[in-house]
Amino acid sequence: MYKFIKRGIDILISFIALLVVFPFMLPIVIILLLTGEHYVFYLQDRIGYKNRKFKIFKFATMLRDSPNMGTGIITVRNDPRLLPLGKFLRMTKINELPQILNVLKGDMSLVGPRPLMEKSFIQYSPEVQAKVYDSVPGITGIGSVVFRDEELLVTQSELSPEEFYKKYIFPYKGELEMWYNKNRSLRTDFLILFLTFWVVLFPKSKLQYRVFRNLPQRTGLDAS
Repeated sequence: MYKFIKRGIDILISFIALLVVFPFMLPIVIILLLTGEHYVFYLQDRIGYKNRKFKIFKFATMLRDSPNMGTGIITVRNDPRLLPLGKFLRMTKINELPQILNVLKGDMSLVGPRPLMEKSFIQYSPEVQAKVYDSVPGITGIGSVVFRDEELLVTQSELSPEEFYKKYIFPYKGELEMWYNKNRSLRTDFLILFLTFWVVLFPKSKLQYRVFRNLPQRTGLDAS
């Protein structure tokens, strides 16, 4: 029943959201066409429900060849590979809006574990890989809320981006996404949606740890 109701809510909210945000998306489309490398959407293979691959839609924020430049698939704060509008789109999460189309298609949900590229997915432990996408991946999720400051953490760390992700981010993200699988419900989903907007407005907030008191603890990250 939860899955059926959730899918209905996904379709309804996504359709309404698409109608509401479409007028705001048009200027972004025009600016992206006129700047940078003159392309609008970035399509990328991601791991989805039951570990099946799908194409995710995003507004373009980085150079086309960015995965083969600099820090590869890892993005740092003020990354030189960002397009002129890219930093704003990423900071506000507006670059994620085209994923409404993924939700309508059924590849994604509004809330769920974030879909990863295969290079990132294989950094999870085998136990997490086997279970994390028992839930349909989401535009947002508890990992997105907790790691609102992910790029800043990577930039400030004394470790290399690759080491930092391997030692701190991937293990904790795996715990968070598995927590979601065990605690998923309509209540959890609506609270995560609220927290997603909250941390955009208040990026340093730790409200998620008060709302969800049984979240895995964030250890080592702030001091790394």
